[in-house]
Amino acid sequence: MSLAHWVDALKSHWGITAELSRLDGEYDLNFKAQASDGRGYILKAMRPGCDSWLVEMQVQAFQHIATRAPDLPCPRVIAASDGATMCLITDETGAERLCWMLECLPGKCYARTNPKLPPLIHEIGATLGGAGKALADFQHPGLARDFKWDLMQAGWIGSELAAISEPARQSLIRDIDTEFSKLEPILAQLPKQAIHNDANDYNIMVAGELTEPRQVSGLIDLGDMCAAPRICDLAIAAAYIVLDQADPEAALAALVAGYHAAYPLTPQEIDLIYPLLRARLAVSVVNSTLMARENPDDPYVTISQAPAWRFLESHDLNPALVSARLRAACGLPVVDGADRVMDWIASERGNFAPLMGEDLGAAPMGALSVEHSTWPQNPFDMPLSEAARVGEEFEDGGRIWLGYYHEPRLIYAEPAFRKGPYKASNRRTVHLAVDAFAPAGTPMFAPLAGEVFVVENRTGHLDYGGVIILRHQTPAGDAFYTLYGHLDPECCDRLQPGDQIDKGAEFCRLGDATQNGGWAPHVHFQLALTTKGIEADWPGVGDPDEMYMWRAICPNPAALLNLPDEKCCFAPTSKDDIRQGRRDHFGGNLSLTYSDPVMLLRGWKHHLFDEWGRPYLDAYNNVPHVGHAHPRIQAVAADQLKRMNSNTRYLHPAQTAFADKILSKMPDHLDVCFFVNSGTEANELALRLARAHTGAKGMVTPDHGYHGNTTGVIDVSAYKFNAPGGVGPSDWVELVAVADDYRGAFRRDDPQRAQKFADLVDPAIAALQARGQGIAGFIAETFPSVGGQIIPPRGYLPAVYEKIRAAGGICIADEVQTGLGRLGDYYFGFEHQGASPDIVVLGKPIGNGHPLGVLVTSRAIADSFANGPEFFSTFGGSTLSCRMGKEVLDIVDDEALQDNARQRGAALIAGLKALEQRYQSVGDIRGMGLFLGVELINPDGSEATALCSYVKNRMRDHRILIGSEGPKDNILKIRPPLTIDAEGVEMILEVLDGVLAEAEPG
Repeated sequence: MSLAHWVDALKSHWGITAELSRLDGEYDLNFKAQASDGRGYILKAMRPGCDSWLVEMQVQAFQHIATRAPDLPCPRVIAASDGATMCLITDETGAERLCWMLECLPGKCYARTNPKLPPLIHEIGATLGGAGKALADFQHPGLARDFKWDLMQAGWIGSELAAISEPARQSLIRDIDTEFSKLEPILAQLPKQAIHNDANDYNIMVAGELTEPRQVSGLIDLGDMCAAPRICDLAIAAAYIVLDQADPEAALAALVAGYHAAYPLTPQEIDLIYPLLRARLAVSVVNSTLMARENPDDPYVTISQAPAWRFLESHDLNPALVSARLRAACGLPVVDGADRVMDWIASERGNFAPLMGEDLGAAPMGALSVEHSTWPQNPFDMPLSEAARVGEEFEDGGRIWLGYYHEPRLIYAEPAFRKGPYKASNRRTVHLAVDAFAPAGTPMFAPLAGEVFVVENRTGHLDYGGVIILRHQTPAGDAFYTLYGHLDPECCDRLQPGDQIDKGAEFCRLGDATQNGGWAPHVHFQLALTTKGIEADWPGVGDPDEMYMWRAICPNPAALLNLPDEKCCFAPTSKDDIRQGRRDHFGGNLSLTYSDPVMLLRGWKHHLFDEWGRPYLDAYNNVPHVGHAHPRIQAVAADQLKRMNSNTRYLHPAQTAFADKILSKMPDHLDVCFFVNSGTEANELALRLARAHTGAKGMVTPDHGYHGNTTGVIDVSAYKFNAPGGVGPSDWVELVAVADDYRGAFRRDDPQRAQKFADLVDPAIAALQARGQGIAGFIAETFPSVGGQIIPPRGYLPAVYEKIRAAGGICIADEVQTGLGRLGDYYFGFEHQGASPDIVVLGKPIGNGHPLGVLVTSRAIADSFANGPEFFSTFGGSTLSCRMGKEVLDIVDDEALQDNARQRGAALIAGLKALEQRYQSVGDIRGMGLFLGVELINPDGSEATALCSYVKNRMRDHRILIGSEGPKDNILKIRPPLTIDAEGVEMILEVLDGVLAEAEPG
């Protein structure tokens, strides 16, 4: 095959001069043509002997789509110079080939696109639906094809089952074939139309890289089009969309919803999707098995089967529940008659017998939601002692109170509610019922007549205890169900399935905590419009990301309680409303992390929870040093606030106790403490002490450092004053290069790099002296954090300190980021350096969220400062702050959190270094303990800012919070609370591996 031959053919027939490159093709020749004017084309040279009708049909179909739906991303046919849409051209062997040309669409095929997220899949569905709608009136004799890829003819696999030699797989395909045979009469009744028939992952083009939005840029290749029911087209696309998806049901729902939005489906068509999807996959694996037999030396034939087998063998989904999900995604009744049931229930509101034997109209609502409740203390463990007291704050002498429907709660803490292996995996949190809390033994009465469908005693930990499900029927004959959970299991001895319960009849009583699964006495009252797919385990709680389905299957039962829907339905605070409120009432330079910001309302150790109860692994926030919501911190705060809270103008033992604890960790020469409100205030104070002690003003500081947000420390924070819109450097500040031995002037192969970086201080000192500023001191984050999680080479700080002191200055170690055991092997960063600072600054982690900063210095420096005006900080050194700070330090010791930082940090570093070997985009792994940086680079070694943003946001999508830093914002910052465990480390490494893999060039 000569490219030159086809370059000439393109020039002679289409008048286009272009460079050609060969594209894949099973039977035909396909070329990408890049014309000299920048436009792109696809030249298709069909196999010798190809029927002209096949090309003619495709050409006419593309032209039809362009006329009916000009905005659809389908390629336009490019006519030859003589106006013909196809030409007969002789190839270099002398064979004649039918040739035609299309415009080249941007992007890459969906198979090579990552990530494959629901919004993109929804757009694929809409594109396919739009094409189907456009082709609805397209006619061509060639559409009536008789070939194996017509899904209506999938029954041919039944005669080829012997090709599948493995018994289990053969049985699986036989079951699918049997299932398909039952569908054939239904398919035969559906209208046929022209369909694409092969919207696989190589025939869908997608544009967008890294942080750019992914958009469908093309639906290509009509070579397999035929006439069939349109649902076959959607099912074929679905068969590819679900492959190797972590959540295939969500992907399928997005695809179907997108198609329905463009080309509305009937409920009956939707019910065919899942069995037809399985039939298409069965056709694929049987066909590829037959091909492998004909081509035994072609490994690709076997490899290509693997994703289809993985899906068929790993996903035993309930077809009825899949249909309900897809119907709900399209806004259709989840089962036939569901809309009639809801209309009837609404019409009867006020006429149902009172469930609790009294009118509940005045019953108060009690919120157990994420945002309004602190049940349970540990959202990953609900002990029976706590469950039995849930909602006790709403108790009022036995008066009935109600719990909300649609309320996200953290009380569902057991691993059974998780949908993955990790604590931060998706989790079911949203209540699908209305609760009525009342004393144990309270009788209940049937709101309407029904038949006992299920009665059993579920004795598992925090399960239902006694539970009854009643089946009801509307006057029109439509069935629905009500569930009553947490009952006295004596009902199991009196009732059995099939028993009739009259309207208003007493049929059960509330159980106590020893009978009802362990909960405070209440009834869980739930309505369901179908039980198909949930018979074995009727869920009382839904995944917040699946509420489109669960709201449709289990709608609000308020009407059955004779209550208005709005009384019982919980509405979480809207994240969008809060975000708008920030825009309205806060400054524009108050930033939010992540392209889709999170609204976080609860925390525990190294996890956080949003308004819907979704858990996140916190691998970023170093402020909750000993973990979010630590019980000891809570207790100390509550205890002190019950007593008093004053300041350092009065004596209190908490002040000296805190000072003693801090000084026990410091070098002996540092023996004076100043307590302030923040690291910013502590650094501001450090500048004042330096000036008071030296009589000079000039400061030397590393570039891209950050020490706070007040006027004084902004001037020594190049991260701020050199930022866009910053004020620039002051004449009393000199910057030196960060001691970065990965990207800096002196690299790790240079044994003298520490001294060489330190020598950069000399010209800075000279410049300040020349300007008459003198040398007050040197201030640096011991390990530069915003500079990129830099670990200076050993010996750097001692060499710098020696030069500064020789010039008359003092040395300030900003340990806000690195102190208090975070580094694992060292309590402070200066210990790693072998340096002895004159001032140490501590900030936010020492308060674990309480505003607190500490400055520690020598007596001599403190005395120099004491010669000036009185120092006083109203809240610095308050009794509350001192107790909080000491408790944090005690917890670090008592719970061995420094050693935990060492162990977990070592595991993280080892795992990250393994990723560094696997991915060229990982340039450097650095840090120690739980102070870690991952430098991401482009292929040329430059800073990969866009990739870093992508990875950070994708980690957030996977419920892991990390940050990014560095002058080019290309360094992932990992610094979790010191409580992080082995599971958290494993999750970070596994998810980061997957995200880096999906970001690899496709």
